[in-house]
Amino acid sequence: MKPKIYATLPIPTDVEKYLSEYCEVRKWTGEDRISRDLLLEEIKGVDGLLTSGIRIDEDLLKSAPNLKVVSNVSVGFNNFNVEAMKKYNVIGTNTPYVLDETVADLTFALILSSARRIAELDRLVKDGNWNPTKDDQVFYGLDVHSTTLGIIGMGRIGEAVARRAKFGFNMDVLYYNRNRKLEAEEKYGAEHCDLDSLLQKSDFIVLLTPLTPETEHLIGEREFKIMKKSAFFINVSRGKTVDEAAMIRALENKEIYGAGLDVYQKEPVEKDNPLLKMPNVVTIPHIGSATEKTRDSMMQRAAQNIVSVLTGTGSADSVY
Repeated sequence: MKPKIYATLPIPTDVEKYLSEYCEVRKWTGEDRISRDLLLEEIKGVDGLLTSGIRIDEDLLKSAPNLKVVSNVSVGFNNFNVEAMKKYNVIGTNTPYVLDETVADLTFALILSSARRIAELDRLVKDGNWNPTKDDQVFYGLDVHSTTLGIIGMGRIGEAVARRAKFGFNMDVLYYNRNRKLEAEEKYGAEHCDLDSLLQKSDFIVLLTPLTPETEHLIGEREFKIMKKSAFFINVSRGKTVDEAAMIRALENKEIYGAGLDVYQKEPVEKDNPLLKMPNVVTIPHIGSATEKTRDSMMQRAAQNIVSVLTGTGSADSVY
């Protein structure tokens, strides 16, 4: 008998065909995210769960006594209660590698959009407020090329960002990481430094750390005060790695020049969040890996992970 899996998100046809060769597949087809109560009913007899962002905690694990693997369609896994999963002998997997270049592209999109005020000036033109008789100094932004980029968290995505910075924009690259990356230093001239030095010297600061107990609110009031007043802060990691209230105060008090954000303390962002009214802040809806090609590749990898665990063949990207 084939093992049973449940998917909480849409599956491309080719991926579903692959899964069906090895598993009995059921999936959520509603337009909105599946409700928690319904999910707990649906997974009672399943061996595997294919999902993205669903909270995997003891309550869920108790509801699925046959569950052996949760396959996250994401490089992150902060939705996993790892200790509870270990207790119930449930393996957790993720999808590293396949999204690195796409997220690095988006990181630079945020850097460029923030520095050159792309979103703000796009709205100005579309609202009919472009007055060609005015001095165009009101449209000035800041240069990206030949500046200093600080990368907090020099993993695979960080290295992809460093490569773009060095060879695409002639930037000096600083990085803060638990371990030195000698290959990145050699390839991109990246300089390893402590966090305070990075914050003090960088024109653009990119946060790329995973969310862990150690990185929650890694960047707060003290860190924003250390940054240059001309600095841009870019967050493509997780919203809770930043003290969002402190960031809002830093922007309001002009302690930093601007920000580019893909992630937030609470998602979706509440409509009264002050960040949404700041012209010097670019806000996008957590789309780091959101291209068709990359998401399909992530789904394929997640499917391979769940099959590997349930059939005992191949290797899976286990997170613990």
